[in-house]
Amino acid sequence: MICGALLAAAALSLPAQQAAAAPHDPPSQPLPQLLTQLQTLYLQTEQATEAFNKAKEAAAKQRATAVLLDKQLADQRVAVAEARDQIGMLARRQYQDGGVSPYLNLLVGDDPQQLFSQKHLLQRAAGSEADILEQLKTGEARIAVLNAGAQTALGQAQLLQTQQGAAKVQVEEHLKRVETIIAGLTGVQLDELQKLEEQGINQAQSDFLDSKALGAGSRTPSEAGNRAVGYAFLQLSKPYVWGAEGPDAYDCSGLTSQAWLHAGRAIPRTSQEQWAQLPKVPLSLLRPGDLVIYFPGATHVAIYIGDGLVIQAPRPGSVVKVSPIAANPILGAVRPDSAQGPMKNYVPPAVPKADPRTPIDGGGSDQGNNVG
Repeated sequence: MICGALLAAAALSLPAQQAAAAPHDPPSQPLPQLLTQLQTLYLQTEQATEAFNKAKEAAAKQRATAVLLDKQLADQRVAVAEARDQIGMLARRQYQDGGVSPYLNLLVGDDPQQLFSQKHLLQRAAGSEADILEQLKTGEARIAVLNAGAQTALGQAQLLQTQQGAAKVQVEEHLKRVETIIAGLTGVQLDELQKLEEQGINQAQSDFLDSKALGAGSRTPSEAGNRAVGYAFLQLSKPYVWGAEGPDAYDCSGLTSQAWLHAGRAIPRTSQEQWAQLPKVPLSLLRPGDLVIYFPGATHVAIYIGDGLVIQAPRPGSVVKVSPIAANPILGAVRPDSAQGPMKNYVPPAVPKADPRTPIDGGGSDQGNNVG
């Protein structure tokens, strides 16, 4: 059953003259195998994209941690310097009084009747000195801890930045391989490939709906879920750009994370973390706003809008669009607003008419690789 990752229109929508200039010899392998190869490349691209997103987000968090620790370190150094100044002042007073603490003189004053209060003052003064010494000791130890923490955070950020760069290279390599394959196909072969993929998606959707996995009846979103779906509808036809999270372009998890952020609920950036951290929900209980996760590695995600449909940012070269829920192999679903009940008086948004373009046709190849 052919229902893997949708092919990249960035490569598949090459200029007509370039396609016409390609050799007209039949491909070296049957079209079904070629389609599988292209889908595999795009699955690998999605995996590398999510790895890029994860490393980028983690590196940003580590850099923010380092900045925070540096501020705490600066504050702690000021506190230690102040404690050292106080210790120095006490030492100078001891020296000026001939090595006898000025607080001891309270006990030999001319007014014996104040002895009790004088003892109390002495105890407080001695306690104050002890407190200052303890603050100095603790502060210096904290400086060492904060400094080590800041250095560790910076080191982790650098490592993650390296991982981010490696993932970027992988994405670009997979895209080049797809472009090379597509450049060698004729217009007729591209049409056949489009029909073959569309047949696979339609069959997958039919089988999925026949399985009754979605349960019976329709369900109503929460207030927040309705806002997330509404945001997703407003992004329709905006281009897919890997690593992007709006407002002009999105990748798959960039779309879903921003939809829920605008609904008032911050969720993880990547599809893997959305799957790992958000509450799971059975497909039989899906309601609009839930996130549908795809592939065994949770490398793709879409937002459910009801009636067996999702809005997704499918792949490089395409656009944000309404798609069948079974356009990719489903891993499961999660619900960011699991604590909220369904809203009242829900009116489902009107779903646009089906795009006459086939899944391969997508949305053009003019966006490039802007990863921000």
